[in-house]
Amino acid sequence: MARRNGESVQDRIVALIHDRQLQPGAPMPTEPQLMDVLGASRNSVREAVRALQALGIVEIRHGFGTFVGRASLDVLGPSLEFRIRSGPHGVRALHDVVEVREMLEIALVARVAGSTSPSRLAALDALATAMQTDLEADRAFHALLYESCGNELVLQLIDLFWQVYHQVEPLLGAPDERMDVTVGNHRRIVDALRARDASAAQEAMQRHFRDVKERIARAEAAQAAKPLDGEAA
Repeated sequence: MARRNGESVQDRIVALIHDRQLQPGAPMPTEPQLMDVLGASRNSVREAVRALQALGIVEIRHGFGTFVGRASLDVLGPSLEFRIRSGPHGVRALHDVVEVREMLEIALVARVAGSTSPSRLAALDALATAMQTDLEADRAFHALLYESCGNELVLQLIDLFWQVYHQVEPLLGAPDERMDVTVGNHRRIVDALRARDASAAQEAMQRHFRDVKERIARAEAAQAAKPLDGEAA
């Protein structure tokens, strides 16, 4: 493969995957083969493969070889968490993440309002009840809610935002113990879907996120009230 101006070894490996139409899970050419095809040194190929592994574009299975990855959006999680945890405006950055997720879910819940099956509604009801004692039930609720959309990217994004929020939730202070409020908000969503009322479903979803954003706002206010390092309390 001829090297184009400014194209790195990493870029050329990605181009090779596309040119050969290698699908996720397919074996990659071996290291010597990549060196030969790309005209690159062993170290350059290894560094490029490690970088692509971090992005989820390739997967290294020790003892088996290197394979085309699935490029899951999970690789964005550490970057989002770092953005939220670092700097003086971390809680504000968390608000922005939650707001993006809110915009997605308010649009999506209207889309599924007229097509949620009775069996899916029953499963959503059960998950809402389970939220009292099981945090993962909340995660499963939002995944199941939009499963019928058939949009894998949407499901990955919502799950990514859910994971990031709960990873950095300690920034908000003491855990929110008002689980009855959380459960109630989710039940309102299910009731609206059962009535096939898209507007009510959107209002219920908006109420749910309003409570989340109010908690973030309280944490942001508390953070702003704290004296900076070196200031007198």
